[in-house]
Amino acid sequence: MTYNELLEQARQEVGPYCKACPVCNGKACKNQMPGPGAKGVGDTAIRNYEKWQEIRLQMDTIGKNQKADTTFNVFGKTFRYPLFAGPVGAVNLHYGKKYNDESYNNILVSACAEAGIAAMTGDGVNENVMQVATEAIKKANGIGIPTIKPWDMEKIKEKMKLADASGAFAVAMDIDASGLPFLQAENSGAGKKSVEELHRIAKSTYAPFIVKGIMAVRGALKAESAGADAIVVSNHGGRVLDQCPATAEVLEEIANAVKGKMKIFVDGGIRSGADVFKAIALGADGVIICRPFVTALYGGGEEGVKLYIEKIGQELADAMEMCGANSLKEITKEMIWRP
Repeated sequence: MTYNELLEQARQEVGPYCKACPVCNGKACKNQMPGPGAKGVGDTAIRNYEKWQEIRLQMDTIGKNQKADTTFNVFGKTFRYPLFAGPVGAVNLHYGKKYNDESYNNILVSACAEAGIAAMTGDGVNENVMQVATEAIKKANGIGIPTIKPWDMEKIKEKMKLADASGAFAVAMDIDASGLPFLQAENSGAGKKSVEELHRIAKSTYAPFIVKGIMAVRGALKAESAGADAIVVSNHGGRVLDQCPATAEVLEEIANAVKGKMKIFVDGGIRSGADVFKAIALGADGVIICRPFVTALYGGGEEGVKLYIEKIGQELADAMEMCGANSLKEITKEMIWRP
């Protein structure tokens, strides 16, 4: 299977909202929700993609001739690439009926683990979503990251028990999900969390705790105060607030403020190995890609997921070799060009 064949198959399977575009840039789906679109006019998802494209690579091929080492170490685990698959919940609602949350997560988690990376899994109103996600992670010997929505504290406690029982090597909360309509409709304390509440949540799990949805230095410092082990610079793909800056626009400032204190991940519009390279140059330790993994899975199942991982991984290795970085630690800001 080629990547183009994967896309063609995905277009027949992925449902009425996602178009399985050659490049997932947010333009075709724009503000379609349900679906992969963004909130408001859909500007933020498009901006996420476009701002990465404004950053260019600085080629330098004078140096030692050797293969790039893309190995990524985090939380005591070693991965082939500095890349995780992003969390998706309610796949039936957003992407069609071919898969449900159980079948989607079973394929995604195992395929990513076998390919040498890890998948994050989603959460939803249906209690079964977290149940089947954590079971998939347990089957993969803990190589996965359950991502919990900011529900009320009692519901979070129950979901944390599922996460811990899975043996997951890390646990995440997408705190920015407080802007999703279904969560805003909850009347039981779901939504934004204080530093003190986040601290209690972080202390309730044995695993490293990741706070996803940081878009400003002040948010990163709050996450640090709460005891987070890592943050994800993310605007939830534009799905929670219109008129946000792109993650590429705020990453460097955030990384400068907390680098070395926590691990730093970034998502939003990253669509190639070159984009992964740019993110690391700006201070990220690793990246998260979400929507294209949906297309890969719907278009090719396990084979599609692995094909997509290899595509991104080889593009990253090529960028490293052509810019003079033999390892991830050698990627620097001098290797990228910005307008």
